[in-house]
Amino acid sequence: MRIGAAGAERPVARIDDRHYVDVSDSVTDFDERFFGSGGLPRLRGLVAERMAAGRITAFADERVGAPIARPHQILCVGLNYADHAAETGQPVPDEPVVFTKSPNSITGPNDGILTPRGAGKLDWEVELGIVIGTRARYLSSLAEARAAVAGFVLVNDVSERGFQSERGGQWSKGKSAETFNPAGPWLVTPDEIADVRDLALWLSVNGVRRQDGTTAQMIFDPYVIVHYLSQFFVLEPGDLVNTGTPPGVGLGHTPPVWLQPGDVVELGITELGMQRQLVLPPDGPPPMNLRPSATRRGSQ
Repeated sequence: MRIGAAGAERPVARIDDRHYVDVSDSVTDFDERFFGSGGLPRLRGLVAERMAAGRITAFADERVGAPIARPHQILCVGLNYADHAAETGQPVPDEPVVFTKSPNSITGPNDGILTPRGAGKLDWEVELGIVIGTRARYLSSLAEARAAVAGFVLVNDVSERGFQSERGGQWSKGKSAETFNPAGPWLVTPDEIADVRDLALWLSVNGVRRQDGTTAQMIFDPYVIVHYLSQFFVLEPGDLVNTGTPPGVGLGHTPPVWLQPGDVVELGITELGMQRQLVLPPDGPPPMNLRPSATRRGSQ
């Protein structure tokens, strides 16, 4: 995890719902250098030593930031759940539908969602995120793809559908506004997840459940996605890959349901924690840490 004020987060290792080990004196950040230099194995040893020495801290009311520093790139896969493709009127793709998202759209899991100027079709998307652990290009097998993954995170792929579909058909324009990629609260390494294809995803708006799904419904497996992307992009350590959303987005309702300032979005994935965001009006300063205690595990 990374906790602290926006722009001044420090790296920690979450132990349980109430405790963490501070590693900020030995680890600069969870960033490209950390992942690319074999930081995760060293982190395990460091945390074990500090736990044995009793160097464990209780969570307070500090803001929770994204668990990774700003990535080199955010790559996204669209229409990766057949039911979601159907609700948007799109055919099930034969290959992953790929688009990019601005790296500076990443924000903390409980930070506000700032409505862009001119927006009128603001939407939600709970997704499984993949964090890349090693530089990867032209991977030759799924085994290599698995080895290239540092871990998994919960993300909300916030979207402005008007910008996405009505402004020249450029998806990235509807996906890249500031605060449009809440991530976290923590990163979970692959060895801690029994089956990445058996994780429940959910999302609610103002207490009304809008999305319920499971990663078993994915068209393209997370490791298939990493392998596929490496044929077109050089994946760098710390890069983030969003893997698509199950049905229930605002666009899929009849009539569509769009987020409005004052709405509260809550979402979660099994083992990856929960998020809670307040939707803000255009030009408002995004408040931080809507729910400081959102370090709890599990889903609703």
